[in-house]
Amino acid sequence: MPDPTAAGPVDRRERTFGDSRIEAPKVPTLDEVARRAGVSRSVASRAMNNARNVSPAKREAVARAASELGYVPNATARALATSTGGSVVLAVSDDDPALYGDPFFSQVLVGVATALDRSELDLTLMLASSARSQARLERLLRSRRSDGVMLMALRGDDPLNRVAAATELPVVLGGRPLHGEARWYVDVDNRGGARTATEHLLRSGRRRIATIGGPTDLQAAVARYQGFADAMAVGRLDADIVEHADFTYEGGARAMARLLAAHPDIDGVFAASDNMAAGALRALKEAGRRVPEDVAVVGFDDLEIARRTEPPLTTVSQPIRALGQEMATMLVRLIDGESPTPVILPTHLVVRGSAPGERGGE
Repeated sequence: MPDPTAAGPVDRRERTFGDSRIEAPKVPTLDEVARRAGVSRSVASRAMNNARNVSPAKREAVARAASELGYVPNATARALATSTGGSVVLAVSDDDPALYGDPFFSQVLVGVATALDRSELDLTLMLASSARSQARLERLLRSRRSDGVMLMALRGDDPLNRVAAATELPVVLGGRPLHGEARWYVDVDNRGGARTATEHLLRSGRRRIATIGGPTDLQAAVARYQGFADAMAVGRLDADIVEHADFTYEGGARAMARLLAAHPDIDGVFAASDNMAAGALRALKEAGRRVPEDVAVVGFDDLEIARRTEPPLTTVSQPIRALGQEMATMLVRLIDGESPTPVILPTHLVVRGSAPGERGGE
């Protein structure tokens, strides 16, 4: 497809005058300007059209490259380019539309939208775990209608890893991948947060501490188990009282019931998400266990549900909205030709009634 912002045809054409043939010069394209300036096509387009969100250095590099190549956008192309901005994709490895109502994802989405509001980039959301939806994402990325992509919730063997590796567009991951290395990602200190949660249970005198872990093919879940194991090792205790669930309320309730059946002397639980911790509280109540007197419970996330449980949930607070903001900011910087470094966001413990600082009832 010819470049819409170039003035005239891209290929060489021959014109005949009498017996002479004159080859028309090749018209430079915006892609060539971008390559020479060392920026993305989106940045080159915005610089040529005096759009905002382009650094002075990038603007100068594009102007110099355009001058050296003799590139001049025609008026029609300029009007078209200034009428709309570029776009980025946020793809999630999930096909359940209910995800949009999930408190964690909705906060990430608010953060992404807030950061993109300062740019001229539109946002396209894609749920992409089926082969059909992944193929649609690949077509979108190949079409170059998008300037970059953010990927969330990648599992160990997730096909979206292949999609990310195949595209030439900048890719930012929300969370590190379980296998391999990612060049650009934003994550939270999952391991450190889980270690802090478990240390809190140990300081309150708990010794038979279990964990409800997330899916073992998610890096965040693996890191949270590692943090649990770190703290237990320092306390010279085994980290082998473990059940796994799917980060959901019902999954946490079922996992807690299994733990109680196998280990009735449990006196502390670290659940790797607030939803699972809330489910664990329900299972403990149904089993006649008092919280925190008999069993203390700590979650991870600090979602709204943590304030609404009975008792309110002690949890590890992670900056979910900031995760989305940092992802989008990093992607915009990449699109603008910069080279940002990965970001790890801090976590901190919020103490509430489900695991107070001292053991209740004693």
